[in-house]
Amino acid sequence: HPDDILGKVDRCAMAVSLESRVPFLDRDVVEFALRLPDRYLREGETGKKVLRQVLTRHVPKELMDRPKKGFSVPIEKWLRKGRLKNWAQELLLSGRIGIEGYLDERQIGRMWEEFTKDRIWRPQIWYVLMLEAWLQECGKGGA
Repeated sequence: HPDDILGKVDRCAMAVSLESRVPFLDRDVVEFALRLPDRYLREGETGKKVLRQVLTRHVPKELMDRPKKGFSVPIEKWLRKGRLKNWAQELLLSGRIGIEGYLDERQIGRMWEEFTKDRIWRPQIWYVLMLEAWLQECGKGGA
């Protein structure tokens, strides 16, 4: 399995007391789906045509027609007080972004300080962390 995605999904789901099931990975279901012509898979902008037709016999219409409803991951909480705080601080203090001239280290430091005290800079801090992690892994002179 590429990067053991099923194991990761299971651990993430269980960490928040969520049961996830993967019935569509059953070998017979996969083989059946792969044999279906494209015209049975989509109807206009709506995908999963055959699945929707089968489910209408078993699932109430109001459930079939409602929009998707996701759930959030508490990244902000983890970055401020939890599991990711030390990782984030170490990553930001490593300074690859500043050393290589991508962003102003002092400004990043101020943003981090403000982020840890208030609810500001949330998406920006995450973007900076991801850029820093990528630079360390793949950027100039990275591993």
